[in-house]
Order: sequence, then C-alpha cells, then structure tokens
Amino acid sequence: MNIAFPFRFDSHGRTAAADDDTHVRDMIEQLLFTNSGERINRPDFGSGLLQLVFAPNSPEMAAALQFSMRGALQRWLGDVIELQDLQVTSNDSTLTIAVQYARRQTGKTEVVQITRTV
Repeated sequence: MNIAFPFRFDSHGRTAAADDDTHVRDMIEQLLFTNSGERINRPDFGSGLLQLVFAPNSPEMAAALQFSMRGALQRWLGDVIELQDLQVTSNDSTLTIAVQYARRQTGKTEVVQITRTV
C-alpha cells in the first residue's frame, strides 16, 4: 500500500492510499520540496529548491538548481525512476522546473512541472 501524500484520511476514515504513478510523483515532490537537514535520519535528503525561494531569479541560479536537483533525483530516486530530462528555466520573475522520467518498473514516461513566481 502506498500512503497518499500529504497524509490524510479517506471517506471511510482509513489512511488514504495512492496508486503507483501518484506515489512516484509524490516522492519526487517530497524530494524537491525538502531542505537538506530537514530529515533527522537523512540529513542530506533534499534538493535545495526551497533554499532559493528568496534568491534573485537568474539563469545562473537556474543552472545551479538544475545541477543540484539532477544529483538529488539520481541519488535518492535512481532505483525507482530513470531521469530522462530536467529543465530549469528562469524568465523574469518565474522559475519553471520540468522533470521528465520513466518509471523503472513499468517504463511509463511521466512529466512533473513546477512553476514558482517571485
């Protein structure tokens, strides 16, 4: 059983479950939105995305973030997904992140897109 993220209860009062595709997307979101040092037993888990929330938006920051996120995804989820493409683009006050991956278990390709406006 894959527990739904964020944790919640279903209409029967039980722990809500997620299907496999949703669970993998949830794991990617958790990795991207966790700061290093936030998890006690895994102090280097995370991507560094939230540390840059108030940083000036620039192509250099997008390139640095792309590099750190690629490493985090390969390190922590490399056994679950095959990272096919990762694009971080900076345009005015908007930062867009697009992660394209294939699930290793099924080979199914998915895309996760996150947009942040500062």
